Amino acid sequence: MIRYLSAGESHGPQLTVILEGLPSRLKLSKEVIDEQLRRRQQGYGRGRRMQIESDSAEITSGVRFGYTLGTPITIHIANRDFKNWTDRMAVWDDPPENLKEVTRPRPGHADLAGAIKYDHEDIRNVLERASARNTATMVAAGAVARQLLTQVGITVAAHVVELGSVKVTAVPDDIGTILQRVEQSEVRVADAGVEAEMKAQIDLAKEHGDTVGGVFEVIVEGCPVGLGSFAHPDRRLDGRLAAAMMSIQAIKGVEIGLGFEAARRFGSKVHDAIHYQHFSYVRPSNSAGGLEGGVTNGQPVVLRCAMKPISTLYHPLESVDMKTKEPQLAAVERSDYCAVPAASVVAENVAAWVIADAFLEKFGSDSLEQVQENLQAYGKRVSRR
Repeated sequence: MIRYLSAGESHGPQLTVILEGLPSRLKLSKEVIDEQLRRRQQGYGRGRRMQIESDSAEITSGVRFGYTLGTPITIHIANRDFKNWTDRMAVWDDPPENLKEVTRPRPGHADLAGAIKYDHEDIRNVLERASARNTATMVAAGAVARQLLTQVGITVAAHVVELGSVKVTAVPDDIGTILQRVEQSEVRVADAGVEAEMKAQIDLAKEHGDTVGGVFEVIVEGCPVGLGSFAHPDRRLDGRLAAAMMSIQAIKGVEIGLGFEAARRFGSKVHDAIHYQHFSYVRPSNSAGGLEGGVTNGQPVVLRCAMKPISTLYHPLESVDMKTKEPQLAAVERSDYCAVPAASVVAENVAAWVIADAFLEKFGSDSLEQVQENLQAYGKRVSRR
C-alpha cells in the first residue's frame, strides 16, 4: 500500500526519500521527524561524523499547511559534511588531480562484492551508498509512518538487550517505562544495572581499535488482530518485518517472539493458550511475539535483531589492493565503535513503516478519516466474534 524510494550518498549534497501511498489529511510534525533523526545520531560509541551532522528534514512536496495531501511526499536531509567533499563527490566536474581512490576493501563490508558487481575501480562508488548514513532515510520514512500509527493507537519502542558479552537481567513489562528508561540511557538499555558494563565493552573495543555488536528488541503495541495474511508468503507480516529488519546495515539475524528458543522446547511450552474473558480472546503469554501464521493476533509484536560489529576497524584486518593484487591492510573510513543503540532507533522506525503498510492494506489509505472510520467499524465487528 505504501512504499518509499531513497537516494543519496554518504558524503554527497543530501539524502532524499520519496514516500507514496500515505493517506491525506494526516497532520505531520517536522519536529517529530527531526526528533527521530536526532535519536538515530545518539548513543555511546558513535564516531566523529555524529559531531558534524545535525540532521533535519526538509519537506518539499506532498504536504500543505502541515497536512498530507495523499500525493508523494519528498523529504531532503542535507549532508553538512559535503562542504568538505565537494571536489571528491562532484556530480559533473572532473576528478581532482590528487584524488585518492579507495582500492583496499574492508572485510565484512559491501566494498569488494559491490565493486566487482558494478565494475568500479574506486570502492568509494560503493561505500558511499552502502554506508549506514542511508539509515537516516529509513528513519525519516518511519517517522512519518509512526505519526499515522499514533493516530490509530499503535506505539513502537526498542531497547538494547545485549551488547557484546553483556546481557540485560531485568526489563519492565510495560512499553511506557521502557521508552522512558531508554531515553535516559546512553546505550538505550532499560536495565540500568548493566549500563556501566555495556559502556565498558565499548571502551574496550575503542581501546583496541575494534568494534562491538549486540542485540536489540523492538516492541509494537496496539496492533489490531488481522494485520498481514497467511494466504501468500509475501503477505505474511512476520516475513515482511524480518526482511525489513535484515535490510538495515549490519543486521545479521532476526527472531520473533521466542525465536530460536522455541526450537529447544516442547510445543506445550511454546504455544500461547487461548482464553475468552470479558467478551474478548486473551492470552496468558506471548511466546509467538504477536504473530501467528503471518497475522497479528492482538498481542504486542516482539522482534529481536542481532547486529554484527561494524566492518570498519581502526586496527584493520588483512585485505588485498584491488589494483595491484598485493596484500594490504583494509582501508579505514571514519566510523563508529558501536552503533547498536542507534540501530535500535532505526529498527523502531523501520518497523513503524512496515506496520503502517500492513495497517493501510487492511483499513484503506485515501484519507485519515476513512482509515479511522474503517478501524472503528472493524473494532465493533471483532467485539461480536
